[in-house]
Amino acid sequence: RCTRQHSRQRAVVMAWDRCLVVAGNDQQSIQYPLSEDSHLVPELDGVRIFSRSTHEFLHEIPEASEEIFKIASMSPGALLLEAQKEYEKESQKADEYLREIKDQKLLSEAVEQCIKAASYEHSPPIQKALLQAASFGKCFIDKYAPENFVETCRDLRVLNAVRDYQIGMPLSFDQYKQLTKEVLLDRVVLRRLYPIAIKICEYLRLSEFQGISRILAHWACYKVQQRDKSDEELAQVINQKLGDAVGISYSDIATQAYESSRPELAIKLLEYEPRPGKQVPLLLTMKRSQLALSRAIESGDSDLVYTVISRLKDELGRGDFFMALQNQPVALSLYRQFCKHKEPNTLKDLYNQDDNHQELGNFHVRSSYISEK
Repeated sequence: RCTRQHSRQRAVVMAWDRCLVVAGNDQQSIQYPLSEDSHLVPELDGVRIFSRSTHEFLHEIPEASEEIFKIASMSPGALLLEAQKEYEKESQKADEYLREIKDQKLLSEAVEQCIKAASYEHSPPIQKALLQAASFGKCFIDKYAPENFVETCRDLRVLNAVRDYQIGMPLSFDQYKQLTKEVLLDRVVLRRLYPIAIKICEYLRLSEFQGISRILAHWACYKVQQRDKSDEELAQVINQKLGDAVGISYSDIATQAYESSRPELAIKLLEYEPRPGKQVPLLLTMKRSQLALSRAIESGDSDLVYTVISRLKDELGRGDFFMALQNQPVALSLYRQFCKHKEPNTLKDLYNQDDNHQELGNFHVRSSYISEK
């Protein structure tokens, strides 16, 4: 759901004949000349202006920024910013500005005003000046809760990184908050900027499952679609990179490999999947039922073994099916148990196939008792 910020003064933006007009509801308007034919795109908190050579963002000046930067401003944030500048010059005026704010009991408001104004700025030097002012002011507040300051610093560092021309995601602060960190991360990953995505995860301290593991899984799914390495080499590269990262499913990566027409790579990747329940379904899909049976038996999960036996029974002829079970004593034993209760005639055929005359005789004896009853 998109939640728009409430504007202090509503306005409509129009463009024609290389002229941009911002018309308010109080019969006032502002005109900007455009050097090229442009296209307007409405956003959550403003309007993007695209031309062949430029990309600009028109938005309402936030109240905090207006209060700090308007001419001759005496707002708490403006005074605190001046106090910080004078402090860097080692001027006594810093103390005078600070006393004026404290006398009005507006120091907390001044700090919050600087933090909020910094969040809306796109220029890193201005962000830095405002955050330094906020940091300076909070030193004089007893029991100041720093969470908002710390979170804003982290958010701005991430925004400055993705706004860089090499990435090209000029998000505003409100848009970033609306998208959420996870969606921003998804966008960076979809551009295959994996190193940047991992650094963002580390900086924002996202859980391994939400962050790095998800990025590595996406990277692996992308790599299996490339043809620059052999199946053996690529499987090793992926395993070395992923290791035992939390929440990564090798079966999902193997599925991507299979769908990319690399079945042998898929089988090699499944060797790293620790959960047999994830291996077996894909092996069955790949028509590797014998291998699926071996993996199911290794897991010790009888239900999984029965599932593979059922698939083998459907795929193979009766004779071939019995021969396949002969090579897997555990599977054969489980199938005999199944036949004993569900398919007694099949059990008789199994004994005939094995030349197991003693069990065949016992079968006929039991059958005669049942028929007499």
